[in-house]
Amino acid sequence: MSSANPQGRLHNKIAIITGGARGMGAATVRLFVEHGAQVLFTDVLDEAGQALATELGAQATFMHHDIADEAAWQQVLDAAMTRFGRVDVLVNNAGILLFRTLLETTKADYERILSVNLTGMFLGIRTIAPQMIANGGGSIVNISAVDGMKGANGLAAYASSKWGARGLTKVAAMELGHRGIRVNSVHPGGIDTVMTNPQGVSREQLDPMYAMVPQQRAGAPSEVAATTLFLASDDASYINGAEIAVDGGLVVGQYYVGYPGAPGVG
Repeated sequence: MSSANPQGRLHNKIAIITGGARGMGAATVRLFVEHGAQVLFTDVLDEAGQALATELGAQATFMHHDIADEAAWQQVLDAAMTRFGRVDVLVNNAGILLFRTLLETTKADYERILSVNLTGMFLGIRTIAPQMIANGGGSIVNISAVDGMKGANGLAAYASSKWGARGLTKVAAMELGHRGIRVNSVHPGGIDTVMTNPQGVSREQLDPMYAMVPQQRAGAPSEVAATTLFLASDDASYINGAEIAVDGGLVVGQYYVGYPGAPGVG
């Protein structure tokens, strides 16, 4: 995935990243800036967002943004057009998580998760894509999850939203590909963020929880950001409608402990 551009893989690109104040989003903002992009990143976490923008300087601009609000999306586009004149990359990263059994999930719970994780993504694509088309094309990266590729107990609403994100990505790739826009999805699993590690336990405590995964550890936000960078860049110029799992092999399968081929067995 090396780049021929010595100034960075996103040199002279304009990017919008949602949910950029912390976790995978913040790692993506940092990496995009490192690789030469001008980034408008959004979140509902104002204090964290402003702090990151101050740290990164002129290449990063923060804006408060509820992605489930249609009018707010237009405000984000207007801000990007006023400041930069175009948008080359959209990363739909913002999302929320709810652990609750199917029978305990209320209609309000279900609709809240879908409104952010799926409707917000739809609104982002629908708002930003026309400007990309007018500008000659671009790249959209939708952050789904491994739970959009398999089932998982306790995640009725979340998995529904992430399967939906996967399907929306496929449709968008077909409808926008011939208009110059590539649309791909990234499917993280077991990443060490506040969302999945709310107690903030150390990696020494966290990694053993992933002993059933081929990679034998949790992932880092920077590892997801690197995949997003690749898909956003011209290095992925012939990749459209793809789904890339960044999950240490979780979606491939889990070990039958003690059987041949498992760790420690050979």
